[in-house]
Amino acid sequence: MKVLQQDARQTTNFFTEDETLHKLLDMMLDKELFVYAKRELTDFGELCAGAIDVRAKHTDREGEPRLQRYNAYGEEVSQVWVNEGYKKTVEETYNTGIVGYVHKNIPQLGRKGNYVYSFAQGYLLSHAEPGFYCPVTLTMATAYLLDHYASDELKQRFLPHVCATGDTELYEGATFLTERQGGSDVGANIVKVRQDGHHYLMYGEKYFASNVGMCGVAMVLARIEGASTGSKGLTLFAVPWRLDNGKINNLRIRRLKDKLGVRAVPSGEVEFDGSLAYVVGEPNKGIYYMLEALNLSRICNAVASIGIMRRGFLEAKHYVTNRNAFGQPLIQYPMIQDTLGKYASKVHVEVATVFDLIQLYDKVKSGQGDEQDMVLNRLNIAIMKKETAEQAVHYASEAIELHGGNGFIEDFVTPRLLRDAQVLTVWEGTANILALELIRLVDKFYAHELFVRVMYERLTKLANGSLVQIVEEQLVKLEGTLQTFSRLDEATKSYEAKGVAEKMAHLYESVVAVEWAAKFGGKYEKLADIYLENTWALREIGAPMKTVQYFSDIM
Repeated sequence: MKVLQQDARQTTNFFTEDETLHKLLDMMLDKELFVYAKRELTDFGELCAGAIDVRAKHTDREGEPRLQRYNAYGEEVSQVWVNEGYKKTVEETYNTGIVGYVHKNIPQLGRKGNYVYSFAQGYLLSHAEPGFYCPVTLTMATAYLLDHYASDELKQRFLPHVCATGDTELYEGATFLTERQGGSDVGANIVKVRQDGHHYLMYGEKYFASNVGMCGVAMVLARIEGASTGSKGLTLFAVPWRLDNGKINNLRIRRLKDKLGVRAVPSGEVEFDGSLAYVVGEPNKGIYYMLEALNLSRICNAVASIGIMRRGFLEAKHYVTNRNAFGQPLIQYPMIQDTLGKYASKVHVEVATVFDLIQLYDKVKSGQGDEQDMVLNRLNIAIMKKETAEQAVHYASEAIELHGGNGFIEDFVTPRLLRDAQVLTVWEGTANILALELIRLVDKFYAHELFVRVMYERLTKLANGSLVQIVEEQLVKLEGTLQTFSRLDEATKSYEAKGVAEKMAHLYESVVAVEWAAKFGGKYEKLADIYLENTWALREIGAPMKTVQYFSDIM
């Protein structure tokens, strides 16, 4: 039996061998940005597969963040200790411009990057350290809110630091919404802000606040005294962690959460006791601003999910190739080939679909999208955040099973992938919250009709082959389901919404799959064939196993 090294990695670069990502960037970036991105992602892909991956294991197992409430003199400092390797990952990641180059020029190009490039970086990072991609996500959301809604004075004060790429001191960001009495019901929030002359002072507790102690500035929803109740009475504030004199901003960390996974990000309970806060945008629009940032965070969530899925696939493929059982490598057995073939098709299609979504998001955020683009953008984000999060958990578990007993041992990366994946079904909105978003979009904007029309339009541009016919047949069925769904009463809609969202995600992915099959043929046609057969349960018992027939081509 061939002995595997602990935590053996089958590749030294997560970018160079990812054909799907290469083709996506070639399609979605102009030539100048593509050449730059390819060079930079080659370096970052090697870093993620090497040093960042090693540090991530140390942070998860031995070096997780710790709260230091008091200094040697007994003074409350509420500092969070992180290990030196984690600090190095922070420096190296932000210096790539993963946040900054969405909002400022890339020096070598004299122009900004975009979200496609930023999310490609996040996808590679999530192969190794999805826990740290959470602070990156929060910093992206903070930069977005400051850039779009803050006054010029606030922008000048905070944005250069939030977008730092080694040129100035970095302020990581955070978004503090959750309070213990409200949870997802943000309208129940009770953190208060009092006006004191020209200043605003914040009082109260945020119960689940990620990146505490590491952020330089947090975006916080709170209620100015006298404001109306409910979500519409909330104002968005920028709250610096420290004051100009270096002292902590009249706040304390009660404790850090002991989480199942994503241990790299310090999540805790924060109490504000007269913390200096700055109004961002119009006082009565705080909830709308934060919901926009939430949609950005949901895309990050999906990107982390597909990063975990692909890392699990790479580890499983490597393991079954090198592990012998009953006289031959595991990869020679049809059952293994079937499992791995289905895994490969889902990873490819899901990555391609998430970046299809991101391309539309870039269009909308650059001001080039119309009202229908905005509605479709919200819809795509809701259904794909749900789908990718659930599939990350499923396929992380699948990767463990393909490793057998070794997959359950922390010497391998697979247990951490599963633990880190599980939170993605919760963060940025559970399946129930996303289902409510679907209902809102259907009721207010007839998003179901828009979705069907756009899917038909995309299919009509393709030659009418057998794979396209399969998707057209499923779209006809889905159209009927959506018409029925739109007419249901509120209670029944809420019961059916998650199942409907899943069918919409599968249809969206199916369209993307056949588009790739038509454009590139070869293995992408075979991957689409496997995806459609598996997703829509088309295979009859005893029929040929396409996963086995196509195995050498798709691997």
